[in-house]
Amino acid sequence: MVEVAEIFRAHGPEYLAKYGERMPRAHLRAMRDIEQCRTPVLGGQVYVCTKCDERRYSYHSCKNRHCPKCGNDQAEKWLEEQKELLLPVEHFLVTFTLPEELRRVARSNQETVYNILFRASSEALQKLATDERFIGGRVGMVGVLHTWTRALIYHPHVHYIVTGGGLSEKGEWKRSREDFLVPVRALSGIFRAKFRDLLKKTELFDQVDGRVWKKEWVVHSEPVGNGEAAFKYLAPYVFRVAISNNRILKLEDGRVTFKYKDSASDETRFCTVAAEEFMRRFLQHVLPERFVKVRYYGLLSPGNRHLLKRVREALGARASGSVASNKDRATNQRETLRCPSCGNEMKLIGTLSARGREPP
Repeated sequence: MVEVAEIFRAHGPEYLAKYGERMPRAHLRAMRDIEQCRTPVLGGQVYVCTKCDERRYSYHSCKNRHCPKCGNDQAEKWLEEQKELLLPVEHFLVTFTLPEELRRVARSNQETVYNILFRASSEALQKLATDERFIGGRVGMVGVLHTWTRALIYHPHVHYIVTGGGLSEKGEWKRSREDFLVPVRALSGIFRAKFRDLLKKTELFDQVDGRVWKKEWVVHSEPVGNGEAAFKYLAPYVFRVAISNNRILKLEDGRVTFKYKDSASDETRFCTVAAEEFMRRFLQHVLPERFVKVRYYGLLSPGNRHLLKRVREALGARASGSVASNKDRATNQRETLRCPSCGNEMKLIGTLSARGREPP
């Protein structure tokens, strides 16, 4: 198996020589962190087998959220933290996609455009939800930004998990239909109008092809089950990185081959690109430093969570604590390190100092 780190080590220097002066700080840090992750540079611990004396070196992780080795271990912890938000109602997955005409501007001005994408989509959804013809109340939403397709093409979109119902001004719970939240065609138009109005307040508006404001924007909505099921569905989206190491098949003659599933046919396909192109595709999905990619709105926003108690009372339900029930088991599995040769318990005997920087 080839790792992203190997590609960066082998071809990163020439990439930096060519583009380094123009690269965002977040891209430079991601390259460095991924290269150093779980290597002696970051230090670590030394373990010895109490039976056969075999030694094992366990190096620190870089903890960069874009690292393929670090990002996927946190889903259970996140699920545990979300249990206070669970409501015993149907939920929906609603996805807002940025049109192709806006992607060039978005790629060069990520923080500005991504913030507008979040605000326009959440406000549009809340506006329709409060309409008495559909729900007539304030819904709860948690949104996650994604910027890639399975082939690493730039494709910014936001996934929202939305409660299938909302709290009215009178404090009553208004349920949505089980298979219908709000009309997506109307939602698309409101989303487009709000995005346009917000973009007009920036210097980027004149850089956009005006025809984009006359086309239909893609919005998709589908039911995804109860609160526990919905959050479990969303968790991988929160911590998934642009590509996992197990999808990279080969690095040969300066070219990278990776596999992906075609979203339309669900068939496995293969893509081979120059190492420089692979690195470009990967890095364009690295978010600006400290950018918040998971956001909460409506009933799930931090300022409104006191209302969840009222909702549960109206529904005759208690807070759920069943999400992430595997947490304790995962913790116990980490407590004992076993020798890869004989299976006996290994004992910590020392630490290794970092040669470069400490993990953030």
